[in-house]
Amino acid sequence: MLNGLDIEGDSPLHRMPVRGKLVLLFAAAIGLFLVSDLRLLAPALALAAALYLSTGIGHREAIRRTRFVLFTVVLVAAANYVFHSPHEGFVVFCRLSALVLLAAAVTTTTGISAFMDEITRLVTPLERFGFVRATDISLAAGLVIRFVPEIFARYRDIADAHRARGLPVRPLTTLVPLIILTLKDADTIAMAIDARGFRRH
Repeated sequence: MLNGLDIEGDSPLHRMPVRGKLVLLFAAAIGLFLVSDLRLLAPALALAAALYLSTGIGHREAIRRTRFVLFTVVLVAAANYVFHSPHEGFVVFCRLSALVLLAAAVTTTTGISAFMDEITRLVTPLERFGFVRATDISLAAGLVIRFVPEIFARYRDIADAHRARGLPVRPLTTLVPLIILTLKDADTIAMAIDARGFRRH
């Protein structure tokens, strides 16, 4: 498995409390979707990129972590450019790219355990009414943050193995071993969770 996604540092974002980061991210997401003026969205994108790089992450690592999601953003923006208008395409690109970079900045400066602890505290009031179990919600969020990058890393390893053998990288030949490896990892994690009694009442 990969190491944690957070990196050590002393940036303002590192020093900010986890709850403050989540509130800032939530408020930024609302603000970005309420604005359609490129004169505001373009600077917001530049500010998000600057904030992400201010965490101390290198340019190459910053691109490696976000390139897949940003590629998806480009596809969505291109579709809006073609089927709606050029203005709408650029608005979608700036809006979603800024949100991706802000989320990456928060993830880079916050450990998974800190995320899980804060989510547990935020969801605990709902647990009192019997709606959810706070520990289950925080565990699920932590697993998603931790496990999704691992799936992408597995896919890259499988694709590299295909290229090394001179085989074409096709969805069917890569997805089948990826699913098998992911299910094995999920089974291992499930056994570890049960062994530690995380879900015992």
